[in-house]
Amino acid sequence: MTFLADVTMTPTPANLPGGAVLQQLTNGIGGWALIGALVALVIGAATWALGSHAQNYQQSFTGRKTVLIAGLAALLIGAAPAIINFFFHAGQGVH
Repeated sequence: MTFLADVTMTPTPANLPGGAVLQQLTNGIGGWALIGALVALVIGAATWALGSHAQNYQQSFTGRKTVLIAGLAALLIGAAPAIINFFFHAGQGVH
């Protein structure tokens, strides 16, 4: 069985109107997300330190959890393009 035409796809934001604006918006949202992760990390570290100093287990645990989640969020924000590209290229390998 032969196909009439094979289709291909090369995603490029520059091919549509507003593609550059969309790229800038994505970069800006990533920057805001990293700033949010930084603020959460600082607040979590302060909560952890105060809870530890006051021997308040719940406050110390909450601060520690906040620090870990903020670090994980920063890791995912930084790795997001590589993760998306990995799955996109894995999908292109399917024949």
